[in-house]
Amino acid sequence: MKRRFSGWRFAILCSVAALAAAACSAGSTDSGGPSAAGPPVRVAVGIDASYAPFFLAASQGLFAAKGVNVEVVQFGTGGEAVNTLATGQVQLAGSSDVTTVAQLKQNPGLRALLAYEQSGKYLKVVVGPHADPARLATMGVVPGLSELAATRYLQSRGIDPASVRFVTAGPPEMPALMQKGDIDGYILWEPWPTKGVAAGGRVVGTTGDFGLTYVHWLIGTSDWIQANTQTVAKIAAALDEAAQKTESDPHAAAAATAAAAKIPEDQTVSAVAEIDFKVRDLTDQDLASADRIAQFFVDTHKIDTKPDLSAALLVGWYSQHAGQAR
Repeated sequence: MKRRFSGWRFAILCSVAALAAAACSAGSTDSGGPSAAGPPVRVAVGIDASYAPFFLAASQGLFAAKGVNVEVVQFGTGGEAVNTLATGQVQLAGSSDVTTVAQLKQNPGLRALLAYEQSGKYLKVVVGPHADPARLATMGVVPGLSELAATRYLQSRGIDPASVRFVTAGPPEMPALMQKGDIDGYILWEPWPTKGVAAGGRVVGTTGDFGLTYVHWLIGTSDWIQANTQTVAKIAAALDEAAQKTESDPHAAAAATAAAAKIPEDQTVSAVAEIDFKVRDLTDQDLASADRIAQFFVDTHKIDTKPDLSAALLVGWYSQHAGQAR
């Protein structure tokens, strides 16, 4: 594939270099209260409606009700959130399966504990006003899930990804790049499809249309999880409750997300209709999916060999430790 920049490695280096500044400027929601105990646990999330259960749990005191002191810290992308685990700035993070697998070679101590959402509708294909979806020449990508989605989309349309120029940029840049004609389109999560339409583009599909479903995992580092298993179990239980409340009361989730991340409430309500929020154990099927993701990164020369996925995905962890949340 052709690149405007050096692509994957360039973006990772830039995001790591920006972590200190990002951590200082990132928004946070403190769920500590009279019933919360212990030192604060910082949980890193991205800034979009897919993280609504975290914002709802913090705003309604669900973490504190489990006796844990949680601070939800926002970063520009899930990838930045994952990177902060390696530096110890946060203790847990929410991120996609694709982004996490991509970073396992750099940080083999990462561990995925459970899934809390999945969707084939939330990420949308946006193309410029004059672009032909079947004849794209340039696509904007964010390393990780966005790039994998772009590759799978091109393949589904019979377009050789090697014939398309991939332009690596951050999500906020995509609508302007499309409007200027620097890219023909992109595939991203909200609010960037909506902003792309406002910039003159159009949505022509979702990732589910070409068989791609992402999963979000709760992740941490092996050493910290082992030393704080009971605390993690309580946080997971609060997230489970929050995911259920997000599904049953989207407007409450939308209000919490708007207050914490300034996301318009209608965007979160729409997102809840597109995302299946549910805490569940990771399974052998998740392992198989992660293996396919890892193979994509090997095939596209992002990594040399596959990471040890059987160590990284803690299959059955939540069911095993749910009793410690009581």
